[in-house]
Amino acid sequence: MRTKPDVMTTLELPGGSVQVDEHGYLTDPDAWTPDFADYTARVEELALTPAHHEVFNFMRSYLEEHGVAADARFVMGYLRDRHGLSKKEARARLFELFPYGYVRQACKISGMKQPRAWSTG
Repeated sequence: MRTKPDVMTTLELPGGSVQVDEHGYLTDPDAWTPDFADYTARVEELALTPAHHEVFNFMRSYLEEHGVAADARFVMGYLRDRHGLSKKEARARLFELFPYGYVRQACKISGMKQPRAWSTG
């Protein structure tokens, strides 16, 4: 499911324009804005809640600190630690928030580039 580097689209959003690949992932994670998250969530038919934004904030902070996107294990670890969940409960919570998958929804909406290949948890 890797994207073709020459197939890009410019989205005009209230806060400015951004480029996305053929699957709707930002080509530059630094271009992420809440407007992009809102737009992409609508496309994914996902109603965002404060719990979603908490995950996005963790993911964006992780990217800034480590220079790479957090995979699902790190997000589940965050949910475990933050909310006192078991490993199984954290995994269930992640997929409750993002029912079509971590990569398709959490990564895309939080502005990560399309991953090459990841375990989704």
